[in-house]
Amino acid sequence: MFFYNAQFWRFVIVGVINTSNYYVLFLFLHNIVHFHYMAAHIISFIISMVGSFYLNSYFTYKTKPTLKKFLQFPLTYLVNISVSSGAIYIFVVLLKINESISPILASVLAIPFTFIISKIILTKETN
Repeated sequence: MFFYNAQFWRFVIVGVINTSNYYVLFLFLHNIVHFHYMAAHIISFIISMVGSFYLNSYFTYKTKPTLKKFLQFPLTYLVNISVSSGAIYIFVVLLKINESISPILASVLAIPFTFIISKIILTKETN
């Protein structure tokens, strides 16, 4: 069960840090630079993913980051960005939820998927 797993809680801590970084960058790009909300979301997402790779490698899973893992890591976020982007669209367009709040709500939906996939990639032994 996730709640008794120390890795899961380290993942949650990294997730809070990463989501905070993502959200600050999103708000900056959307509200100050005036990027479209979806462009701000995708740019912020990609930048925060790099930080997430290193934090999860060193802190969550205590593994050495390698180029191979770095190149595979975006696969962990393929589901994440699909779920979160779809959810943002639904929240903003269909449910009329504020564009600045929707990314946080959408991020929560993708957490379990990202944990499982990142654990598989980052803890897999390299040849």
